Amino acid sequence: MKTITTTKKRILFDKRKEVRKGLRSMIRSGRRTNDPGACGRWMVTLTLCASFLGLGMCISVLGPTLEDLAINVNKNISNISYIFVGRSAGYIGGSLVGGPLFDCMNPYLLLGFSMLGTAFGMIAIPFCKKALFLTGLMSCVGVSMGFLDTGGNVLILSIWGSQAGPHMQALHFSFAAGAFISPIIAKLLFGKYQGSSTLPGGGDNITAELSSSAASSASSATIITDKVAETLDSMRDEGFHSLYAYFVIGALLLLISLAFAILYSCGTPTQPDRSHPSPSGELLAARHHTALVCLLAVFFFWYVGAEVTYGSFIFTYAKEYAGMAQAQAAGLNALFWGTFAATRGLAIFFAACMRPGTMILLSLVGCTFSSLLLVLFSRSGSALWSCTALYGASMATVFPSGLSWLEQYTRVTGRSAAVFVVGAALGEMALPAVLGFLLGKPNLQKYPLVMLLELVSATITSILFPVMYKLAAAP
Repeated sequence: MKTITTTKKRILFDKRKEVRKGLRSMIRSGRRTNDPGACGRWMVTLTLCASFLGLGMCISVLGPTLEDLAINVNKNISNISYIFVGRSAGYIGGSLVGGPLFDCMNPYLLLGFSMLGTAFGMIAIPFCKKALFLTGLMSCVGVSMGFLDTGGNVLILSIWGSQAGPHMQALHFSFAAGAFISPIIAKLLFGKYQGSSTLPGGGDNITAELSSSAASSASSATIITDKVAETLDSMRDEGFHSLYAYFVIGALLLLISLAFAILYSCGTPTQPDRSHPSPSGELLAARHHTALVCLLAVFFFWYVGAEVTYGSFIFTYAKEYAGMAQAQAAGLNALFWGTFAATRGLAIFFAACMRPGTMILLSLVGCTFSSLLLVLFSRSGSALWSCTALYGASMATVFPSGLSWLEQYTRVTGRSAAVFVVGAALGEMALPAVLGFLLGKPNLQKYPLVMLLELVSATITSILFPVMYKLAAAP
């Protein structure tokens, strides 16, 4: 019993000594001239980081452009919220199919095709004029993104082995950076739509002009009608400038797909770095492996669902509920993803001196505290800005830390990663769709539904993690 207790304490507490060596070993591995695969692994890591940058842009661009997409297909935001369901359904399908495929096919070839499909899908989205066609296209894009999410996490673990921790943080930092850049491109760079349905010069002037022209002659009325049609076309073009962001993202993804094609043609290695054996030299297997994997999938369901919901609806919430201007709402959206990205960047270094469990606990405390304040002060501008920054920082490290935390107790395989991604995709599908449905109810619009959902998610994840910890600590 004493031996079991000592081993248990070493697993729970001595991991800090191991992770402190992780960053130094990671840097030294790239400098070894006698390791022919080191350069290839670094090139793969950089390409994967670029692909996750594009993945983050694809995920977050939907929030600030949701209103324009709804107008583009002649729907309102409540009626178009099911595109989240379509994208997440494709995400789930891509994850389930991609998991087995990555075990039997070249990962660079699969990732290259997935990036190519995502690129063409993003470029085609602004041309969708029917809601059903838009949903189908979102599902196809979701399939490609599911391939990328599953394959990227598995490939990082495969090529770096026991030294994958800091690389995993860097991978998800790239996702957060893309999620931060996307709203800036969509609304602050291209967005010029002010949400006004009136014609330039005022509706009364146009009406008076039409009346006088109709009174003068029929031919003059025809000319004025043509001018009004041209004005409407001009307004339509002016209103959808934010959709140009989809072309920018698509062009970036095309370049990344070319990079994967180059890696495939060069025969880049996909095996782990055998020069870095496991520090403990043990094959860890938790007693409740299946239960841990399933509970972590449920944990990611609420976490990722809350993350995507907040990032997608905070722009609309700030405009409609808090009464912010469009530029301020876009800035608030960018602040959330900005603090999210910055904290994930710092987490690369935190992972070298802090246990994953400690990082998760701090994140859950910050999420619960900030979401509670957002519910209590839902219309306060200062509370929105400060708590959004805190909430974004608190959400940042949960997903990569969750994978690193589980790896301390049991082996994380490709199938396990597929389960995590499916759980995350289900949360991304269900929570935004439920919120969009509730926002369409007039009697519920007086409540801060976005903030209430975030508080519920933070509470549930705070309960789930101690349960998982108890199962993982079982001898």
